[in-house]
Amino acid sequence: MTTLAGARIADAPEASAITVRDGRITAIDDHIDGDRIDVSGLTVGPGLIDLQTNGAYGEDFTDDPTSIWRVGARLPEQGVTAFLPTIITSPPETIHAAQKVLAGRPADYRGAEPLGLHLEGPMISPHRPGVHDPSLIRQPSSEMIEGWTAQAGVAMVTLAPELEKAGTVVKALVVAGVVVSAGHSAADYEQAMTGFGWGITAATHLFNTMEPFHHRSPGLIGAVFDHPGVVAGMIVDGIHTHPATVRAAWKLLGPTRLALVTDSMAAAGLGDGEYVIGSSSVHVVDGRASDSNRRLAGSTLTLDQAVRNPVEFTGCTADQAVAAASSVPAQVLGLDDRGRLSVGGRADLAMFDSSMRVAATMVGGEMVWRS
Repeated sequence: MTTLAGARIADAPEASAITVRDGRITAIDDHIDGDRIDVSGLTVGPGLIDLQTNGAYGEDFTDDPTSIWRVGARLPEQGVTAFLPTIITSPPETIHAAQKVLAGRPADYRGAEPLGLHLEGPMISPHRPGVHDPSLIRQPSSEMIEGWTAQAGVAMVTLAPELEKAGTVVKALVVAGVVVSAGHSAADYEQAMTGFGWGITAATHLFNTMEPFHHRSPGLIGAVFDHPGVVAGMIVDGIHTHPATVRAAWKLLGPTRLALVTDSMAAAGLGDGEYVIGSSSVHVVDGRASDSNRRLAGSTLTLDQAVRNPVEFTGCTADQAVAAASSVPAQVLGLDDRGRLSVGGRADLAMFDSSMRVAATMVGGEMVWRS
């Protein structure tokens, strides 16, 4: 049994300590039980969960799925305790390889927990491919999703709901325990709302690679704003979304329907230079990642910075920003023991200093990183 003592506990102002045992939180109060770890001056919050990361620290999951474990071991530096390794539009053999990697967890692994793959494509709109290889884009079909189940390591799928047979595929994925997200889409408002009726519950990087919002044609963006059961992932880096856009989205969606994601690529955690995302070469200059056609190609954002940015852009509280990167992603995935501080929940914890910099991260009750 271990107690983190002397901290400010997010959303629990009366408490100053969290006790953990066997990977679970056993108490949130002001009592000291077992070994004491002094975390005075820090705020303890739920561990962060990234629903969309293509890689980081020089590694790209689509190019080399085995890098999932290497990157995951470093993500606690960002306060991340769980993540969805994201595979962009790829041939079936790349997806199968990534599923095998997840099934072969190293015995000595210590790091953020991969909760399943996020397959971003290949069933996306050829009119909104972003940096995805157009030659690999496919129409929805039952054959395409064979073996795509939660049990087989697929947690989320991004697709375009306007495509033919998308409804059949969405419904099958939902039955298989997979979260379906609308993205890389040219859907209009009616097509998007129809998709939500099929069981789509999220939107991938709101505003990016989708039809722009228009007051007479609100499209997928307007449908997300209008449907209370849909959560929007958003890249809050000041590049993919302008601070004024973030403020508007925050007012509409707030900390309960907006999930902070990184969409990070290999340069995240490193710096400017030459990298890859999938089969595309990426140039990173001043933190902006783009391909040879100057299209955005993922981000260099880390999730801890993604938490700090809304505080600066919108004036929300630090606890609200942390919730948008922890409890909201957990909600999207249907997880009730992650993403929040509760007795009986997993002891996945991120500790922040007064500047919201990560000081330490605990995964399953084990301190896996300290600054």
